[in-house]
Amino acid sequence: MDKYEIEQTLRDYHWMVREIARLRDMLSDAGERVVRNYEGLDMPKPQGRRSDPVSLEASRRERLWRKLQNYEQKVKFVQERMDVIEDEREKTVLDCLLDGMSLRSIAEHLGLSRRHVQNIKERIVEQFCSRKQCG
Repeated sequence: MDKYEIEQTLRDYHWMVREIARLRDMLSDAGERVVRNYEGLDMPKPQGRRSDPVSLEASRRERLWRKLQNYEQKVKFVQERMDVIEDEREKTVLDCLLDGMSLRSIAEHLGLSRRHVQNIKERIVEQFCSRKQCG
């Protein structure tokens, strides 16, 4: 990951964690309801493109599975590097970022300027990069 991707991951972390939970829950259901709806019906033969609802659902779930793996990889990247941050103020800013707070709201919360919080965030990104070479 380069610095921009790390910043984006920190910004998106809070919703990615919720989306991972939603996707895991949804993908744990193998689609029995979709299959059950079409049992015993004579389905028309496909002409031209794929129109089988079960096949289309399988394709959709495959795309969701890839999305889930991507989100898990990004979240794991952050979680594995959280212990690198040792300064208490940086830890607080990181926690606030991971909770989905904006830089402005973090600045108000900590009584700092927005620019100062931006500098702290940049130091966090630098520390995340120091463990792994970044572009």
